[in-house]
Amino acid sequence: MESPPSETDTTVLKPAAALFRSLADPTRLAIVQHLSRGEARVVDLCTSLGLTQSTVSGHLSCLRECGLIDYRPVGRQSFYRLTRTELLDLLIATETLLTATGNAVDLCPIYGNQPAPTAD
Repeated sequence: MESPPSETDTTVLKPAAALFRSLADPTRLAIVQHLSRGEARVVDLCTSLGLTQSTVSGHLSCLRECGLIDYRPVGRQSFYRLTRTELLDLLIATETLLTATGNAVDLCPIYGNQPAPTAD
């Protein structure tokens, strides 16, 4: 029987860290949130998010390589969709956690949007 990983063995956490990095970009997260409502074409995402086609396509490529989204071709168009319903569960859990913690993460000087304090 294999023993559970030790608390200091971060190797087993690397895939989870990569998953969170893939979702850490605000544009990719916005795309995922948009796709959580259903399929969309690149043009739909560009219009909805106010981004260029090359920006959206680059982020879609990243998310596709991560296995989080896929597409189906219809004629000359491609319709993108989420590949895993678990991603919807993660988005819901994220909203719940953010509601519970208030602005703590956003105000964090390391991870949030606030500038880090400077030494005077």
